[in-house]
Amino acid sequence: MVKLKSKLARSKALLDKYDVQAVLVTKPENRLYWSGFSGSAGSLVLLADQGALFTDFRYIEQATKQAPDFEIVRQGSDFWESLALWLKSHGIQRLAFEKDFFTVELYEKFRQAAPFLVLCPVKLDVWRRVKDEAELALITKAVEIADRAFEQILPVIRPGTTELSVAVELEHAMRKLGSMKPAFDTIVASGIRGSLPHAQPTKRELQLGDFVTMDFGAVYEGYHSDITRTVCVGRATDKQKELYATVLSAQLAGIAAVKAGSACDAIDGVARSMIESAGYGEYFGHGLGHSVGLFIHEEPRLSPTCNTILAENMVVTVEPGIYVPGFGGVRIEDLVVVSCAGCKILTASRKELIELDCN
Repeated sequence: MVKLKSKLARSKALLDKYDVQAVLVTKPENRLYWSGFSGSAGSLVLLADQGALFTDFRYIEQATKQAPDFEIVRQGSDFWESLALWLKSHGIQRLAFEKDFFTVELYEKFRQAAPFLVLCPVKLDVWRRVKDEAELALITKAVEIADRAFEQILPVIRPGTTELSVAVELEHAMRKLGSMKPAFDTIVASGIRGSLPHAQPTKRELQLGDFVTMDFGAVYEGYHSDITRTVCVGRATDKQKELYATVLSAQLAGIAAVKAGSACDAIDGVARSMIESAGYGEYFGHGLGHSVGLFIHEEPRLSPTCNTILAENMVVTVEPGIYVPGFGGVRIEDLVVVSCAGCKILTASRKELIELDCN
């Protein structure tokens, strides 16, 4: 089994970039990335050649096993005082902190406990954009779990089955296959509710002729997958087939445009222009995709507002959709790994229109 490893060896580059003596890591995804510790409570301090993991009694044993490269510090009743004492004893005067995770209240508590510090606000998520081989292996496993769950759920999709039942069965299948938890709140939208891109599953019963859009993902050793498939309960109408073919063509074109060195907004534009040319531009209102890793929606995003250049071994979704109020919708989503030659599609679930035999 592939396990997430500490990235402590990269901490010197982190300090050099932000011109600090240490970095305080509090966001759960970044804590896991830099240390390998998966507990729900703890904070890291990264120095040039060492690191400390602060946690409470509940996690000392777990932290010792998962983060062997780190000094494990059992924090006192007041975390900020414990942290301040440790930093002062190590001569730390300039410290970076995660500005996108610290609340004003936390900042004020820290400032009061450690008035000797110069605090430098930074964002650490950028360091997680490019995945290493171990991370790619974990993401691939999460994708495989979701793929297998999709095949298992197809016999459940029948007239009379509720959206909630489909969602529960999907999540149950993923857990049995090894997922730690759902990657996000599972989306199941049927019939005219398919026009809701992020519909919450309801007690609505599936009907013959419904499109059913399912957006779901697994989590394996902390890493996420993300897949969307739209199927038809019985035979599809000509209108449904037109929508599906348009979305699929746009999705395939978007995948073909993904390549290291390409700009995110340009890739989005390739797929978007196809949907616009088919007359459905106003019904595609979200970005083409997003990065995936320890968090389900990471940067960069394939979007008209993001001009980031993709790099090799970034992992992104490609998920165009058409959502027509009063009629329904279609979304098709794959997870791909960026390469210099294009991209590798991780998602293996079939994408041709599936018309379920409900006889």
